[in-house]
Amino acid sequence: MSKLWLIISREYMTMVGKKSFIIMTLLIPVLIVIIGLVPVGIAYLNTSGSDTETIAVIDNSGTLGDALKDNDMYHFVRLSGVECDDPHQFYLNSDGNVEAVVIIPADIDSVGSVSVYSDNTLNTSLKHYINRQLSDTLTARRIAAYGVDGLTDMVERAQVDVDVRGVRWSDDGSEQETNTEVAFAIGMILALVTYMFVLSYGAMIMNGVIEEKTNRIVEVIVSSCKPFQLMMGKIIGVGLVGLTQFAIWIVLLFAITMVAGVALAPSVDPAALQTMQGGAMAPAAAADPSAMQDLLGGISSINFGTIIAAFVFYFIGGYLLYASLFAAFGSAVDQASDASQFTTPIVLIMVIALYAGMACIDNPNGPMAFWCSMIPFTSPIVMMIRLPYDVPAWEVLLSIGILFATAIVITWLAARIYRTGILLYGKKHSIKDIFNWLR
Repeated sequence: MSKLWLIISREYMTMVGKKSFIIMTLLIPVLIVIIGLVPVGIAYLNTSGSDTETIAVIDNSGTLGDALKDNDMYHFVRLSGVECDDPHQFYLNSDGNVEAVVIIPADIDSVGSVSVYSDNTLNTSLKHYINRQLSDTLTARRIAAYGVDGLTDMVERAQVDVDVRGVRWSDDGSEQETNTEVAFAIGMILALVTYMFVLSYGAMIMNGVIEEKTNRIVEVIVSSCKPFQLMMGKIIGVGLVGLTQFAIWIVLLFAITMVAGVALAPSVDPAALQTMQGGAMAPAAAADPSAMQDLLGGISSINFGTIIAAFVFYFIGGYLLYASLFAAFGSAVDQASDASQFTTPIVLIMVIALYAGMACIDNPNGPMAFWCSMIPFTSPIVMMIRLPYDVPAWEVLLSIGILFATAIVITWLAARIYRTGILLYGKKHSIKDIFNWLR
């Protein structure tokens, strides 16, 4: 045991003491925030600073030319009474003053389609804008054609937007509001963290094994300890590095949440919320929570203690299972480039597990979600997505038990491969050779 702990401490201190570990541990939370803001920034840059495009509109119906309103992106030039048998020639005659030509047919009420001609493929924003403007106009005109006074207003008032709220019963019968979007976000974040951690740290173990084998350092090490001790020391040491990094992130997340809560607390005032919503609200409207209150209520309904504890168990079990395979396959090759034939199936299994977890979101308690939570190769990722949806405790315990039992068996088999392959050089080994080592 003293040799095992020596290997563990050496692996742990070597990685934790690196500047790259410290920088990435502090930088990744910032990168996550930046990644979350990137779509917003891209959308802003995509719409700002661009020149307004001029679009010619030839309205053969004679009634819909004014339906297309100008906005920041498009300026519509409405042409009435213009015959256009050849849109391309009309476009050429414009001498580049228009970007596209919209032809509204005379029988648009029956055909329900328009054509947009241009040199380039029709972009999505222009297509959706024209579709929305013309569809709304034609719908309003068709309603008015019925000749019923006030029918348009009646149709608008008849449209009802139902707000679906989830309420969960606690063990004592009390009610607590839940938020499906919050549960989805937390589940996906935990699943992605598990996927990235297991894959990155497993690959790190494999590269370390290959490096020591290539440099012949392993020959000196195994003269002082057993190959099994060396393999487990690497797995446990690197795993502790992962848990350390995750714990630091939890502390940073908690600190950021507390700072944000203190900074935003003065601005969250019920009276101010009522004022912003229009002053004195009706009792029914006043009872409806704001978007921020819904979000905070959904977050408070999540049992983070249980989820974090389960995450630690699933991370350890999944990491032990996959890291053992990475270590075993790393011992069977002399170069990192030769390891793809062994690691590709592992990566594919993890990708399948990620897709299975995403598919289980629509039915987190269905048969597929249940069995994928029991299969040890997929349960670390699938169960992370299911946990925010209040999985029964017996399913979690059974899944963890199967995962650790399988991880122990896989580790034992990996040790048999490791102790043989770690001292073999100069030959590319096949799957058949690895099965022979197991025997």
